Amino acid sequence: MTDPATVIGVDIGGTKTAIGAVRLPGGELLEKILLPTPTAAASGAAFLDDLVRQVGAFIEHRADNPRAIGISICELVDLQGRVRSGHRVRWEGLDPLTRFAEILPTVLESDVRAAALAEARLGAGKRYQQFFYLNLGTGISSALVLDREPHAGHRGNALAIASSPISLRAPSGEIVTQVLEDVAGGEGLAKLAAKAGLSARSAKELIALAQTSAGPARELILDAARAIGVALGQAVNILDPEAVIVGGGLARSEGLFWEAILRETRAHIWSPETRPLPILKGAMTGDAALIGAGLRAYAMSSPKLR
Repeated sequence: MTDPATVIGVDIGGTKTAIGAVRLPGGELLEKILLPTPTAAASGAAFLDDLVRQVGAFIEHRADNPRAIGISICELVDLQGRVRSGHRVRWEGLDPLTRFAEILPTVLESDVRAAALAEARLGAGKRYQQFFYLNLGTGISSALVLDREPHAGHRGNALAIASSPISLRAPSGEIVTQVLEDVAGGEGLAKLAAKAGLSARSAKELIALAQTSAGPARELILDAARAIGVALGQAVNILDPEAVIVGGGLARSEGLFWEAILRETRAHIWSPETRPLPILKGAMTGDAALIGAGLRAYAMSSPKLR
């Protein structure tokens, strides 16, 4: 048996940052506060300074003596826990581990691997030895889980399924370039809705609008589902996982969008034997990365789990 303990999870997402107290090994979220994630230059050193203060204050008022801090961030994180990109949060070149370690022992992980870990240990992936995890939120990222552990790759960069352009030559001879996040991520869909003059101000509003009306909203959502299905189908063709688990805020949508993702994914899986594999929604709702960061902190602070 492992000893119950409270740890602090910090999930830095593209639009909001969550700080929570997590009781492990059960995964109970005891308390959570939300803060906006700053953008552009404001997401750099000033944000790090402020978040260190916020986390310190959060810990100070708790009476259960949190054991460690786990941080998940929506950026590339290498095998030493260093932030290696600055797409949304500009911590590349900074030293958040040292700053937070002044409060408690700290571990830092990419948000998608933290979320995949939570699903593997406590959520929809518990029954599987291996699965492919896709996170649909403000952006899109992925992780392969092997033996209930997210695979980071040689450098820690095995997550960027949706960030690189795919270029094809159309019958007209024109080169058409598409980036999956731009057509199917939350931020990308909101921009496409605005460009189309639709009333929807977010991806979730666009999905709801597409559910009840034909026209541009439905076309955008079906195009997004098709792009997701192509990417997921190719991932399955390459990796042959036991299952696919889809998490993130957009994955919680019911109806048209989810049904189209299922249909398009299966349509792009080549092997008839593989095609019926389970494609499931994540079970950890919006707290997967927060709890996964807590799991990393718990393992670091518990010698039996290292």
